[in-house]
Amino acid sequence: MGHQHRDGSAGDVNYGRLASTYSRYRQPDPAIAAFIRSFLGNARSVLNVGAGTGSYEPEDRKVTAVEPSASMRAERPIHFPEAIDAIAENLPFADGAFDASMAISTVHQWADPGAGLLELRRVTLGPVLVLTCEPQELDRFWLNDYAPEVIATESRRFPATQDIIKHLGAHSVVKPVPIPLQCKDGFNEAYYGRPEMLLIPEARQACSAWSFLAPDAVERFQAHLIRDLKSGAWDKKYGYLRKQPTFEGSLTLIIGLL
Repeated sequence: MGHQHRDGSAGDVNYGRLASTYSRYRQPDPAIAAFIRSFLGNARSVLNVGAGTGSYEPEDRKVTAVEPSASMRAERPIHFPEAIDAIAENLPFADGAFDASMAISTVHQWADPGAGLLELRRVTLGPVLVLTCEPQELDRFWLNDYAPEVIATESRRFPATQDIIKHLGAHSVVKPVPIPLQCKDGFNEAYYGRPEMLLIPEARQACSAWSFLAPDAVERFQAHLIRDLKSGAWDKKYGYLRKQPTFEGSLTLIIGLL
């Protein structure tokens, strides 16, 4: 069950503490943005729930943003619409108020994902886009060899794709999201071909799962990865990823259709 932090964060991570680091490392990636945008169709009005600092909000549509964290709201670009202080489970909008809606890398933070998804469906006439991670695909990423605790944490936090579909409608479509090699959005899998990035503490801090790890587990991860990078063991096993243009891991876009 989620809880409320002093800055208004509705989930299990205090984004008041992470906001400035988060916005530095978590920039919207153009390829992922285009992928998401392609499923908005001709929607003019778009609701973005758990909007954070505004990543992936389409600037060519009329966007209404909802974000419970005061710190995240304060980090939004000045030309973006001011976000409404509300939570997914209790949206202050009429039925069918929007042509489309988005929930980008946020569902795992909601106190009651099912209730939040039903609210999104209620206020949306057209597609409901949910960018999330499929928990059963997380172990495809090399990080599972070095910090299995991170993968296990993520697996517990992310709702299963089938559970999301259950609340969005039987006609939902599931699309794996190709992650580009130089992905600007620094979630863990964004560094599939750049392992050195996860040795930077600030880069890790921008991925909320790391905040659940005990310091000794982080130290073990660092020592193991540094050792394998120096010896060439990482490159022997995973070096091909350094030139692989995209990676399909757990990142998934679910398009809820009526």
